Amino acid sequence: MNRKFSFLSFALPLVLACAATTAVAGPLDKPECVAPAKPGGGFDLTCKLVQSGLMEGKHISDAMRISYMPGGIGAVAYNAIVAQRPAESNTLVAFSGGSLLNLAQGKFGRYNENDVRWLAAIGTDFGAVVVADKSPFKTLQDLIAAVKADPTKVVFGAGGTVGSQDWMKAALTARAAGLNPKSMRFVAFEGGGEALTALQGGHVHVYSGYASEAEEQIKAGAKIRVLAVMADKRLEGGLAQVPTAKEQGLDIEWPIIPGFYVGPKVSDADYKVWQDTFNRMLATPAFQKLRAERGLFQFALTGAELDAYVKKRVGDYRTLAAEFGLNVSK
Repeated sequence: MNRKFSFLSFALPLVLACAATTAVAGPLDKPECVAPAKPGGGFDLTCKLVQSGLMEGKHISDAMRISYMPGGIGAVAYNAIVAQRPAESNTLVAFSGGSLLNLAQGKFGRYNENDVRWLAAIGTDFGAVVVADKSPFKTLQDLIAAVKADPTKVVFGAGGTVGSQDWMKAALTARAAGLNPKSMRFVAFEGGGEALTALQGGHVHVYSGYASEAEEQIKAGAKIRVLAVMADKRLEGGLAQVPTAKEQGLDIEWPIIPGFYVGPKVSDADYKVWQDTFNRMLATPAFQKLRAERGLFQFALTGAELDAYVKKRVGDYRTLAAEFGLNVSK
């Protein structure tokens, strides 16, 4: 009798402790951020930004782990989360505008934009039309006039192949000049660094890059000029004097939105915990400083607002890809 009582006295606290541990475990415990690429790229920077913001703001108590799942500009990670890890409430996956463009073109296989839960967008960058500082093109209209006069004499360069974000930005510019994008002279490079080197060397005449990248390169001494930013209004900071494409007569916008999604079976309660956490973090001056230090401009959406934004953006990309004769998802 005494032995039985002794065993129960010992075992009961253990059972209660285990139950308590299970009860308090939640989406913010031991969080993981999946960067769907190799270390060092944009997805990695997106994960590191939110890792710093969450920890420095004391929004989480456990340090966020970053893991890497490269392949298809997000396709491998997207398929893994939907098919194999759909209910992991403490796992966030980084996405970008390139991810949404690939979804629109059916590059994520059988899954589409409705198969995950879009959680938060944490900043933005914008497309930019960049030339060498010795270029005869002083305005975007100068470039358009040159393309119209003789499209064979203007070579576009970008850090991506046909159908990529950089190609799409070049294609939009060429189309504004009345040129079939498939007829433009285009050179694809491995990345923005190679494209900027080629631009400064005179091997290409225009680079369809990114505003933040161009600003940082100019600060570092690159001999380049920005003719236009593909934003809805002029940017703050070092590019404040650069007019938008719209100001120069071209109705072109190209925002690049980094953010996060979670698996499709994450519960509403856990999803709300993350949404509330992001809302608090994104509103703080400390996070806004971190975001600016990483070259991103102000933009914040979470929950249903982000979901609507993503689905509209993917729909717009799908329409644009079809217009350019590219494959699109069903």
